[in-house]
Amino acid sequence: MRVAVLCDIHGNLPALDAVLDEIDQIQVDRIVVGGDVFPGPMPCETLDRLLALDVPTDFLYGNGELGMLAQLRASDPSTVTYWGTASGVPLPDPLKEVVRWTARQLTDRRHLFEDWPKTVTLEIDELGSVLFCHATPRNETEVFTRLTPEDRLLPIFDSLGVSVVVCGHTHMQFDRMVGRTRVVNAGSVGMPFGAPGADWLLLGPTVELRHTKYDLNAAAEAIRQTAYPQAEEVARDYVLQPPSEQSMVEAFTKFQLT
Repeated sequence: MRVAVLCDIHGNLPALDAVLDEIDQIQVDRIVVGGDVFPGPMPCETLDRLLALDVPTDFLYGNGELGMLAQLRASDPSTVTYWGTASGVPLPDPLKEVVRWTARQLTDRRHLFEDWPKTVTLEIDELGSVLFCHATPRNETEVFTRLTPEDRLLPIFDSLGVSVVVCGHTHMQFDRMVGRTRVVNAGSVGMPFGAPGADWLLLGPTVELRHTKYDLNAAAEAIRQTAYPQAEEVARDYVLQPPSEQSMVEAFTKFQLT
């Protein structure tokens, strides 16, 4: 069985379409969408595209989906303190309209994603039992990178009884061992840190960290044409010129597991 893993699409439909075109060419048996389909500039179009796939598809929630649901379920959205982080603080002013705008677009589609599971486990040829999650198997917001010391990760991964754990969340690909468990980050389809393009993962019979190139200028222009409150910032800073992996690893260090 060959499985494509798509994480952190963040409403970037042009990036998703480019990856799906490549997947069509290599013919996979299953797709796992590992959370954070949104927020982003084209949330409804992106969700609809995924739900229309003719390949069996598993969906997992990420902190993005839970942030949207927190807004949609609240009688007063201004009181919500979960907006994709577990910090417990109110939504910061710069993000208020991004989160609330995206949630408003999804009002009629809430039932399509509110029951997604936290994890999925599949048996994959040559790899064995593979567990899929968004950040870690126990938590959708925890941050770790390829440089996080192994001793901090062993309590999370070493007793799961699976061969491989696949995650996303930090938008950076890696493939490392934590004790006896292989931990692979699929990276981000819509907002990768590092080289511009779309990052994803192909499993079976090996582990392949994939990178798909697409028309970045056309994608940036399509994003600018949306009503997304930070359309220009997304087009410029995450599609055309994303942050370097090194800078983001350094930035994430202060949020890492301790």
